[in-house]
Amino acid sequence: MSRRITTRMALTGTAVTTLLALALTGCGSTKGAGPVRAGGSGTVTISATPSAGQSGGVASTPSTPSSPPKSTSGDNVPPGGTLTASPLLEYTTGAKDRSVALTFDDGPSPVWTPRILALLAQYHAHATFCEIGPNAKANPAMVKAIRAAGDRLCDHSVSHNESMSKRSAAYQTGEIVGAKSMIEAAGGAGTEVGWFRAPGGDFSPLNRHIAAANGLRPLAWSVDSQDWKRPGVGAILANIHREMGQGAIILMHDGGGDRSQTLAALKQLLPDLVHRGYSFEFPAK
Repeated sequence: MSRRITTRMALTGTAVTTLLALALTGCGSTKGAGPVRAGGSGTVTISATPSAGQSGGVASTPSTPSSPPKSTSGDNVPPGGTLTASPLLEYTTGAKDRSVALTFDDGPSPVWTPRILALLAQYHAHATFCEIGPNAKANPAMVKAIRAAGDRLCDHSVSHNESMSKRSAAYQTGEIVGAKSMIEAAGGAGTEVGWFRAPGGDFSPLNRHIAAANGLRPLAWSVDSQDWKRPGVGAILANIHREMGQGAIILMHDGGGDRSQTLAALKQLLPDLVHRGYSFEFPAK
């Protein structure tokens, strides 16, 4: 269980007004722009506003694997987020051939992250690690190891508050920008954080635009392994194979507790994917 920290950042009146205006306009339309609720069920529900009591949500189908990649600012986002990214949620690698993007949340862990990195290296696979800020700060060697392996980094907030979309703009900015800064500091000079994944999929127009303004593409998933439930290796693999398609983004965990089942599942998943001709890519940006 990660340490809970609340970071608050003062925003000018203009900044708050701008962010709230972005939240209201979404991505040019309110349709499909609201919070994404995943909760480990594999079902994604999107509502039009980020407010509490989102009873008007409608079911939304993630982008099909054949959808073209959505352009953004690229990987070279300077620290501080001087370049903006797209605020649209990403569900795919954007590749047209057999590919998957492995993503690991809630780390880094001094126990499980190095084991997962070693296994990935064995199969020449790469992944994106969505890190909680204080975990990165406490384990800088793991952040550096992820970078050294050629893998990518993603912001997963400071305190993993799965209801952050109901909080103020200042609070959400602190959660996103604070974690980004911690990960960059842990990784050292030149560390790039390319995505933001809201805890529990708690996205909203507001926090997506805060992320985008800081160079972070909001990162969703199309396959929920549900490894966080520790349902058994067989169940984890069944969840992945049932939902996996071309260009899938697979959600797993390297932090947040005992990940022995995740590791065991990965030992079977990686050689199977290699045998079936899949490549390991990063989420589209």
